[in-house]
Amino acid sequence: MTTTTATRQASRIGLAISSVIAANALLILSAKIQVPFWPVPMTMQTLVVVALGLGMGLRLGTAAMLLYLVEGAIGLPVFAGTPERGIGLAYMAGPTGGYLAGFMLCTIAIGWLSDRGLVRNWLSLGAVVLGGHALILACGALWLAYLAGWQVAWAAGTVPFLFGTVIKSALGILAGPSLGKLHGRLSGSGA
Repeated sequence: MTTTTATRQASRIGLAISSVIAANALLILSAKIQVPFWPVPMTMQTLVVVALGLGMGLRLGTAAMLLYLVEGAIGLPVFAGTPERGIGLAYMAGPTGGYLAGFMLCTIAIGWLSDRGLVRNWLSLGAVVLGGHALILACGALWLAYLAGWQVAWAAGTVPFLFGTVIKSALGILAGPSLGKLHGRLSGSGA
């Protein structure tokens, strides 16, 4: 391995690590900032989750999400409503556990699609962003239904978030081209 190759490889590794750390910080920040909204306050967390997949791809997006979930599992107050509503595995097994699982599945799905170049036009980008948000809501609703029944899952775990989800999806679609450029840089394709 030449010095130039080693330097390039070290630079790519450094970029990957710093990107995961920055994405993790953005996830934590997005969980803590609440936008006054009706009928429930809105965090920008699902928008950041979608952006992880679009901008970082499968490997780095999943690494950032995994870091975030591990931090929460060991008791760091990284989730929305923590530490006030509990921390650690007990919090993760509570009503928001399905949404957290949905965060990981959304990041994986969108990252996989982004890695394959399947979000290159507005139509596919819109479908992927809306699908990612729907996946998060579905996982959250399924878990909440398991804990409290379908009526509660629909009335308290889905309907209040629909309008905010539409707004965050629109923002994700608008940010898509810039996130695609970031993905190209992080994946080395320069796109």
